[in-house]
Amino acid sequence: MKSCAICQSSAVRSVQSLYDDRYGAPGEYVLLSCRACGHQFLDVELTDDEIAGLYEKYYPRALLNAEQYVPYPEVSSIQGWLDGIGSFAHYWVPREVKVLDIGCGAGQALGYHQNRGCDAHGVDADPNSERIAKLMGYQVRIGLFNSGMYDADFFDYVTLDQVIEHFIDPVRALTDVARVLKPGGVVIVATPNVQGWGAAVFRRRWINWHAPYHLHHFSRRSMELACARTGLRVLNRKTITCSEW
Repeated sequence: MKSCAICQSSAVRSVQSLYDDRYGAPGEYVLLSCRACGHQFLDVELTDDEIAGLYEKYYPRALLNAEQYVPYPEVSSIQGWLDGIGSFAHYWVPREVKVLDIGCGAGQALGYHQNRGCDAHGVDADPNSERIAKLMGYQVRIGLFNSGMYDADFFDYVTLDQVIEHFIDPVRALTDVARVLKPGGVVIVATPNVQGWGAAVFRRRWINWHAPYHLHHFSRRSMELACARTGLRVLNRKTITCSEW
C-alpha cells in the first residue's frame, strides 16, 4: 500500500471505494487515509496524458459554448457573503497585481482580474479552455502547470481555486508555485476540507470526493505540512462554507 503523499507516513489504511458519480468516467478507485496527518488520497496511478484526457473527454466544458462564459462580477462584502464569494480564491486578490490562476477553466477569474487592472495569466489542463481563452483574449497556457512555463519570481499572486486536489503530486506543484512567486508573493489555495462537516455528514455521497479528478483531500494538518515542505509559510487559513449551502 502507498505511503502518504504529504507526510510519507506508512500508517495508511483503505477507507472506501469511489467512482465518477458526476461525469461518468469508467472505473472504481480506492480511497486511502493517513492516520498521521489526516490526508486522504486515491490509490491510483495516472499519467499526465491520462489526466488531460479525462478533462477533455468528460468535463462539461466540451459541451458548452464559449459565449456563455462571463467574468466573475465585483461585489460588495455583504453581497459577497450572501453569494458565498469568500470561498473563491479570486476574491482575495487585490487590484493591479500580476496574478496567475492555475486551473483557470473558463477564465471567469481572469476576466475579474483584468477588470481590476491586473496583469492576469492562466493555466489549465483542459484543452477545451483554449477556445474560450482565444475568444475572450485571455493569456492562457494549456497543459499541466509546471514552473518551467514562467520565469522565476514572476507573479505577485498565484491562485489555485479547487485545483490543488487535482494534482498527481501536490507537494511538487506547490514547489513550482513557490518558484514563480516573487519574494514576498502570496499563493491563495481554496480546497475542500476532508475533515469538515460535509464529509462527516454525507460520507460516501460527499460532493467533493469527485473521483477520479480529485486525487487528494487535505486536512488542515496535511496542508500545513505540504506548505512547509515547499518553503511556503502559512499566513492565514479559513474554513468557509458557501452560504448557498
